[in-house]
Amino acid sequence: MNPDDSLQSIADRLQGYDPQALSADLVQAFLAQLVQTVEETETVSPAHALDRILARDLISPISVPPHDNSAMDGFALRGNGLHDSEPTRLRIIGTALAGQAWSGTCEVNECVRIMTGAIMPAGLDTVVPQELVRVNGDQVTVPPGLIQTGDNRRLLGEDLRAGEPALRAGSRLTPAACGLIASLGLTELEVWRRPRVAYFSTGDEILSLGESPREGAVYDSNRYTVLGLLARLGCEVIDLGVVKDQPALLEAAFRQAAAQADAVITSGGVSVGEADHTKAMMRQLGDVAFWRIAMRPGRPMAVGRLDAAGRRTLLFGLPGNPVAVMVTFAAFVRPALQKLMGWQAAPQPLLRARSVDTLRKKPGRTEYQRGIVEPAPDGELWVRLTGNQGSGVLSSMVQANGLIVLGHQQATVASGQWVEVMMFDGHL
Repeated sequence: MNPDDSLQSIADRLQGYDPQALSADLVQAFLAQLVQTVEETETVSPAHALDRILARDLISPISVPPHDNSAMDGFALRGNGLHDSEPTRLRIIGTALAGQAWSGTCEVNECVRIMTGAIMPAGLDTVVPQELVRVNGDQVTVPPGLIQTGDNRRLLGEDLRAGEPALRAGSRLTPAACGLIASLGLTELEVWRRPRVAYFSTGDEILSLGESPREGAVYDSNRYTVLGLLARLGCEVIDLGVVKDQPALLEAAFRQAAAQADAVITSGGVSVGEADHTKAMMRQLGDVAFWRIAMRPGRPMAVGRLDAAGRRTLLFGLPGNPVAVMVTFAAFVRPALQKLMGWQAAPQPLLRARSVDTLRKKPGRTEYQRGIVEPAPDGELWVRLTGNQGSGVLSSMVQANGLIVLGHQQATVASGQWVEVMMFDGHL
């Protein structure tokens, strides 16, 4: 896809595109074509690689493990010397310690005491754990039928092979991945630059923390919600606070954000009937589409690009209601930002659970209802609503551990029927 495609050219390629009644699936398809990965990379050490996105395949310079070794404390022996129907008696002729190769020769009726991680002596292919044998002086007796050839031996390269990819580009580096990188002896690796994302809230009715309450005004919860979501995702956050519904202030905020950031997120000012200054400024400064998405909550949304300071910056204009902000972020903005940051993340799997409640719904829109998933005494998972599902009830998002996802064509769900749940799992 050409990164300079207009929004209209992207829309023309999507069958069924209707900005006044857009399905959630088409929103995701649109954003998949709109968003491009940041172009710059950085070099970091394994100690500073956590949650970064790998920019290039990481090729293993060594095999892991670098040699056959013992998975147990016990006795190394030749598997072909084990008896099936009677005890096997062997003579201990040496000890192999971790970090030191034992260089002697061991015959079929002999064995070597070996420690976990020690290199397997030449010709030996099996380890019997010390707790399974009887030792009498330099003699070991192995009961029949407990051990087979090859047991308790780690093979050279069974984890990673030299010259093969250890991690693929686009992987998010977990603690396990950082440990794996260190196990290869690598001191640095190439990752994508963290995307810079600017945020501001819009509206004359929005109070910043520290301002005195006034009639008709509300404190800005969206700002702290979105800043937290962006930080948890791993973005570099630019906080531009609250911007009043005044053209000059909005223009300055949009220009400042576009000059500094790879993406700009706003909340408020995109619904039908709201003051038109925000939407007018978006149109003036870029190529922006205004959608009415067939979903609940979160129907209004603006998406596009801003052209300022010679840069093209992604724009996401989210609704003003707190729950709608979080739902649209989870459903659309988060996957888009994952692509921006180079993270080739698989679609988030949905958990299946039985609904405690009857969930009333008409086909024709996707609904996201706040739920609490809990196991029943028999281990089966059930999900119940948090209560009031209003888009301004932010406390319901605090109580919930997932969103019940009712698909576009789905109808009312009776109590006891299966539903799918998008678990928060540390993302929201």
